[in-house]
Amino acid sequence: MALKRFIALSALVVMLTGAQSKVRLPHILCDNMVVQQNTEVRLWGWSKAGKTIRVTTSWADDVYTAKAGKDGRWILTVKTPVASYTPLQITFDDGEPLTLSNVLAGEVWVCAGQSNMEMPMKGFGNCPVEGYNDEIIDARQYRGIHFVKIPSIMRMTPQEDAQCEWKEVNAETVGDASATGYFFAQAVNRALDIPVGLIMANKGGSRVESWLTKENLEKYTQEPTDSDGIVKFKPQWDYHRAMLWGNGTFNPILNYTVKGILYYQGCSNVGDPGDQYSGRLKLLVDQWRSQFGLGEIPFYFVEIAPYWYDNVNGDAGARLREQQFKASKLIPNSGLVCTNDLVYPYETQQIHPAKKREVGRRLAYLALNKTYGMTTIGCLSPSFKEMKIVEDKIHIYLDNNIGGFSRFEDIQGFELAGDDHVFHPAKAEHFWQPGGGNLNETIRLSSPDVKKPVAVRYCFKNFQIGNLKNAAGLPLFPFRTDNW
Repeated sequence: MALKRFIALSALVVMLTGAQSKVRLPHILCDNMVVQQNTEVRLWGWSKAGKTIRVTTSWADDVYTAKAGKDGRWILTVKTPVASYTPLQITFDDGEPLTLSNVLAGEVWVCAGQSNMEMPMKGFGNCPVEGYNDEIIDARQYRGIHFVKIPSIMRMTPQEDAQCEWKEVNAETVGDASATGYFFAQAVNRALDIPVGLIMANKGGSRVESWLTKENLEKYTQEPTDSDGIVKFKPQWDYHRAMLWGNGTFNPILNYTVKGILYYQGCSNVGDPGDQYSGRLKLLVDQWRSQFGLGEIPFYFVEIAPYWYDNVNGDAGARLREQQFKASKLIPNSGLVCTNDLVYPYETQQIHPAKKREVGRRLAYLALNKTYGMTTIGCLSPSFKEMKIVEDKIHIYLDNNIGGFSRFEDIQGFELAGDDHVFHPAKAEHFWQPGGGNLNETIRLSSPDVKKPVAVRYCFKNFQIGNLKNAAGLPLFPFRTDNW
């Protein structure tokens, strides 16, 4: 019996020793992954301390090496080819080779944020994505789109790995892809004719603070960072808790070489005071850019959609959108997608609007224009520039008309107020006069209830749908000229 026990123990030791000596990769490095094209990408993992890891690729004769440190960790960079649909291979060898297959070179984007980014093509319960069946039918057209979903988990300390796998988009898998991310990838894939990889690292209900590091939270906020304090601060919903989701869900991807970040979040920060949200969002972007170590990578994000927030005529949601617009001016190499027109009138209480195709495409317009140089694509929504009071009317002037306005009549969503601070619906009409230079084209506002107007608001409510767009079909950002 003792001998049998000894043999079994010896076999276990051999097995464990062998397991420790074989190279181990994080789950995100696997078959079907997309590597960022035509650059140097990071590859990393673990092996037995002191072991030399040799990495070779199917697209070049170069041999890359790294030595595992005392803790077994190793990391190196590999030069990648230009994008193509040709399947590639990468082999890791520390004495026992491990080969990854069906790897593509293309463009890699992170899909971050809360539930409207997480929302899959198949939708959530009672929350459908418009056009889902047609997208299943058409999925085979997008052979170059792959995605990986990072599990949404909370951790007190930053995690180095997460249980995940890359998948190719097809009729069986597309339902699990982020709808916003997938529609973005479709447009980029069609426009550039290259593979697109999506890394989905998000969590429904998360706040901007959910993704900040312990160091940033302690330095710039009053949020607790100990486990008891975190729970007591947000006792009702764990998805509101600070730091934990970044540690568990985002940290595992930070070594991956990406092109940029797509972000759709903000609903859980509605009600934050003052300029807090815009400052903390900029802090998060600075943090992520520093952690990725890839320079000032693009950050394209989405304005929260109209939603009732318990009162359709309230303005808590509008004030958060205002903060998002401010953040777009604070964050370099960023762009904001307006969603004021992307809800149906019956979706007042639907926090997950069905129109995700347009959201993804508008993110793609930003990337194609600003990142990939397709400057003929209109990517910017019009925004308020200035106003002029003319007798009992107000003329407003907009930036980013991109050739003009979408309509001259039945313009909805404007309100005027006088010194009493009471807003009334305004009649809005396109107005043009010759010889005015950049002030010759405007929207003229009037209201029989406001004889001496002093302030303008446009869709500055929790749920109000406007209909004014520029010539590229992009909607006017909600705004206010007052600070009341």
